[in-house]
Amino acid sequence: MDEQLHSLSRRLIELRMEHADLDVLIDRVALEQPLDELSLRRLKKRRLGLRDLIVRIEQACDPDELA
Repeated sequence: MDEQLHSLSRRLIELRMEHADLDVLIDRVALEQPLDELSLRRLKKRRLGLRDLIVRIEQACDPDELA
């Protein structure tokens, strides 16, 4: 059980790092001219998906906090 929680914690760290990287990339793409709206939408969608996954993993790790 501890090993599974450790791997989930590690996965959360990796996902948060990827989310932060996407934030930087989105800011960079938003400043480009001409603006590549399709790429920007795809990056934002990926970031939102990561955020949802992070929340689900956090809730799986600490289900009692919501109760």
